[in-house]
Amino acid sequence: MQRRTTDAVVIGAGSAGLNAVAELDKAGADWILVESTAYGTTCARSGCMPSKLLVAAADAAAAVERAAAFGVRIGGLTIDDEAMFARVRTERDRFIEQVVEDTERLPEANRLFGPARFIDRTTLRVGDVELAARAIVIAAGSSPIVPPVFDRVHDRTLTSDNVFDLKRIPKSLAVVGTGAVGLEIGQAFARLGSDVTFLDRRATVGPVTDPRLQGYVQTELGRSLKLELDVEIEAAEPAGAGIRLEWVGMQGGRRGREFEHVLVATGRRPNVDGLDLERTGLELDVRGVPVYDRQTMQCGDAPIFVAGDVTGHSPWLHEAIDEGRIAGENAARYPDVQRHVRRTPLVIVFTDPQMAIAGQPFETLDAARAEIAEASFERQGRARVMDRDVGIARLYATREDCILRGAELFAPDAEHLAHLLAWAIQRRLTVQQLLRMPYYHPVLEEALRAGLRKLARQLKVDVGQPCEDLALSPGM
Repeated sequence: MQRRTTDAVVIGAGSAGLNAVAELDKAGADWILVESTAYGTTCARSGCMPSKLLVAAADAAAAVERAAAFGVRIGGLTIDDEAMFARVRTERDRFIEQVVEDTERLPEANRLFGPARFIDRTTLRVGDVELAARAIVIAAGSSPIVPPVFDRVHDRTLTSDNVFDLKRIPKSLAVVGTGAVGLEIGQAFARLGSDVTFLDRRATVGPVTDPRLQGYVQTELGRSLKLELDVEIEAAEPAGAGIRLEWVGMQGGRRGREFEHVLVATGRRPNVDGLDLERTGLELDVRGVPVYDRQTMQCGDAPIFVAGDVTGHSPWLHEAIDEGRIAGENAARYPDVQRHVRRTPLVIVFTDPQMAIAGQPFETLDAARAEIAEASFERQGRARVMDRDVGIARLYATREDCILRGAELFAPDAEHLAHLLAWAIQRRLTVQQLLRMPYYHPVLEEALRAGLRKLARQLKVDVGQPCEDLALSPGM
C-alpha cells in the first residue's frame, strides 16, 4: 500500500471540484484531485450544454413555423434528424474536450483515478494508495434517479445521460418528470415533431412556486403540450421495441399507452454510495449526504467540505462553481474557516416561454411584509412585435423599505430579464431606485417597469413613502 500525504484531497473533477482545486492552488496548498470515472463535467456531458443545443434546434424549427405570422412564407419544414443530432453531439463533444484538456493540464502527479473511500475523517483510500490529508473536499456530483417501477425496461429507458445519443426524433415520447430537465428536453422534442406526453406525480410544472404564475404556466404550456399531472406510474413493461406505461391519477382513473421512448427525468441522486462516509462520524441526512453549512460548505466541525451537485441543494452550474470556490478556500485555510455571503439565487428554465426565479421565490415570502405586483407580456409592445406576447412576471418587495426581494417569471427571453432582476436584488435596490433607471422603447424591460410602477403605487398606499414615476405611459 502506497501512502501519500497532502494538504487537501478533492473528490470529483467536475465543475465544483475543479474550482476547489483552483482555490487550493491559489492559496499555495498541496492538493490531489481524485476522479472515479472520466474527466468532463455533468454540464458539458449531459446537462446544460447538450440540452441547450437541442433547445436551439427546436427554436430554429419554431422560428420557421412562426414566420407565417410576419407574412414570410417558407415552403414546408423539413428536419434532418441525423444532421440535427450530429450537431448536438459534435458540439457537446467539443465542450467535453475543452474541459478534459483543461483538467489534463493539471500536474499528473496531482491526479488520481479510482473510487475514493474514507478510512477516517482525514484519510482516504484510492485503489492501492492511501491518502492522508489535512482537509478533504467532496465534490462527487450526482446521477439520474430511475425509480424501481422502470426496472423491467431499464435498458430501454432514457435519461439525460443517454438521450442525446439518439439519432432520430422519437415518434412518441413519454417524459416522466416536469422539472427543468424534463421540460426543456420534452418541449424541444415536441417542437421538433415528436408526440410527447409529460407525466408527474406532482401537481406542479417547473420550479415556479407562485400559485398565480403556476396556474398560468400550466394553462399556457397545456395549449401545446400533453400534461398528465398528479399521477402515479404503476407499471412500465416492454411493448415491441417500445415501452407501455400504466398510470393512475391521485383522484382515481387509470390510463395507459405505448411509447417509442421514455425519458425519466425525476431528479438526481448525490454520488455518495461507496464513499463510506459513516466512517467519518459525520451527521448524514436522509440521502446519506453530510449535514453542512452553506456559508462555509463545512460538514460539522470536521476538516471535510462538500460542494456542487453532491449536496443535493442547487443543481445549477453557477452554484457548483461558487460552492467549489468556498470549499476550496476553506479547505486551504482550515481550521480558520470563513463564512461567505452567497450570491442572490437565480434559476432559469429554457422552455418557450422561459421560466425564471430571481431572489426570493414566492414560497419563502413573509406574507405580512410582502407586496406583490404583476407585469403582463400579453399586450406588451415589444412582445407583440415579435409575435411572442405570452407571459407574466410576479414581482415581490417588502413594505417597510420598498426593497425588491424576488421575482418569478414566465416570459419571452426571461433569461435576460431575470439577470437584471437578480443584479438589482443583490444590490438591494428599492422600487423607487429601479424606476429611476433608463428604459429604452420598445423593449421587453418595459413590462418590468409597468410591474414596478404597480408595486410603487401599492407601497405608497400601504406605507406612505414617496415612490416615484407612477404615471403610466401611453401604450404600456
